[in-house]
Amino acid sequence: MKKKIVSAMMIAAMAASMFTGCGSSASSESTTSTTAGEASTEGSVSTSDGSTLRINLASEPTYLDPALNSTMDGGALASNSFVGLFMFDEDSNPVPALCDSYTVSDDGLTYTFTLKDGLKWSDGSDLTAADFEYSWKRAADPQTAADYSYLFDVFAKDGDVINVKAEGNTLTAVLAAPCPYFLQLCAFPIFMPVPQAAVEAADPDGTNPGAWCSEAGFVSNGAYVCTEWKHNESMVYEKNPYFYDADNVKVERLEFMLSADDTATFSAYNAGDLDFIEEVPNDEIASVINNEDFHVDEQLGNYYVAFNVNDAMFDGMSAEDAATLRHALGILIDRDYIVENIGQTGQKVATAFVPEGMSDGNGGIFREDDYDYPDADSKGYFSAEYDFEAAKAEATELLESIGYKFNDDGTLSDENPISVEYLINENTGHQAIAEAIQSDWSSIGVDVTIKTEEWDTFLNDRKAGAFSVAREGWVADYDDPINMLEIFTSDSGNNDPQLGKNPENSATLEWSAYDELINQARTTTDFSARVDLLHQAEDMLMDTWAVVPIYYYNDLYMCKSNISGVYNTKFGTKYFMYASID
Repeated sequence: MKKKIVSAMMIAAMAASMFTGCGSSASSESTTSTTAGEASTEGSVSTSDGSTLRINLASEPTYLDPALNSTMDGGALASNSFVGLFMFDEDSNPVPALCDSYTVSDDGLTYTFTLKDGLKWSDGSDLTAADFEYSWKRAADPQTAADYSYLFDVFAKDGDVINVKAEGNTLTAVLAAPCPYFLQLCAFPIFMPVPQAAVEAADPDGTNPGAWCSEAGFVSNGAYVCTEWKHNESMVYEKNPYFYDADNVKVERLEFMLSADDTATFSAYNAGDLDFIEEVPNDEIASVINNEDFHVDEQLGNYYVAFNVNDAMFDGMSAEDAATLRHALGILIDRDYIVENIGQTGQKVATAFVPEGMSDGNGGIFREDDYDYPDADSKGYFSAEYDFEAAKAEATELLESIGYKFNDDGTLSDENPISVEYLINENTGHQAIAEAIQSDWSSIGVDVTIKTEEWDTFLNDRKAGAFSVAREGWVADYDDPINMLEIFTSDSGNNDPQLGKNPENSATLEWSAYDELINQARTTTDFSARVDLLHQAEDMLMDTWAVVPIYYYNDLYMCKSNISGVYNTKFGTKYFMYASID
């Protein structure tokens, strides 16, 4: 999922991670101060009366419709106001929620779910299996234009309609091939139900599918209901008495401060006005690294740089030469410097796109010792300590191989200038990384301009391909490498580099072979062969140099020391409904 976080979200030193329990310090080599610049190890306590939890995740959410959301801030809101057949527990495992029981056919293709009795929407109306059938078919429908619609490609289809059927309190889903992560999908927001009557009443002609939940008061089925929404300022969620597990929800009210200004939210936290923040200003990390409130946890994700393969900077080039230009710029990024001096919280330099520790879908880990892509010599990633001068020499050689000329001082000749606009959203950590990359690329005379946009504008411009180079982040939605790789298929709404989006452009790579690799991985019944297919897909992606991994995510956050029960999975799914304030 896109990181803010996220993206989705993206916390100040660009970290993102998993809450193992807000009140515990089981993660931290991390930080926070009670006064700016004053290091402190002692935590602080919430001044709440115990009924209200005050939170900052990000700025104004783009969508609250769980079918349309593709960011981690929106995903956190969805996970606390909607619930599906399953949800993730504190160990990132899918556990039954609205599902009372389920069976799987011997061939692994047919799942039959029985829902709990007496389920209700927040308005007191009945919630049935038919709501799931409607919601899944709606999310898969191209007219809904959900960025995550490709997740439904695992289903068998009757024509263009996915094979899911409700009968009474039973929901039957038929898959095209066995799917090792299907129950994890059932815990993901796009698989959560939405109320058909409300959706269709707000959007009778189908042109604005998210209209039904664009203001407070919309019907949901999770632990909390949105009751107040001052756009671009604040949101209030109150306990839903019809939530299936309402007896275990102790905090009655969640108050969200909507802001992307990490300096302001950090000050509000230190002043006692916030109990939980997911961002810390980059220059404050060193001062809070050992504070009891500060946590850093593992997360399956990747902070990376994306090149728009259809950008004008590649006009007139062959696909191979365009990839060589990206290769030269990609190896010029000093990722060790970024991790050590900007990240500061133990992030690991990324040597490929699929993060370390991710399962392979066949009982193992995707990146085992016998799999060492990319090769340090031929791919420009260095297994030893990064040598910037060596990278600079290699980048120069690569550019010369496609016709670029250089001055005696090692900078690009005026005959062949390279100008790049690097796009980021507002965040002190993103800014620091952008400036580091600007310095690296400027060393050979590349003219780099940093453009900063508000979050929603930034998301829309990336999605539309209205950028040259952009900062990116992706945190896995479930523990399988296909989720990291399927975002780059030509029909994916999350394919920001625009791979395969304009096949007529001679500077873009032929991408149908990648689409086919992902399709085969989705449909094969041989899980061992599937692992090989996914490795081939990652190799192909890395060879484009349209995607340049910087580091594997971790998640930093701050939470008052007397709060317990808040947790987040390694996929960035944040759950506040089981919090308590001592």
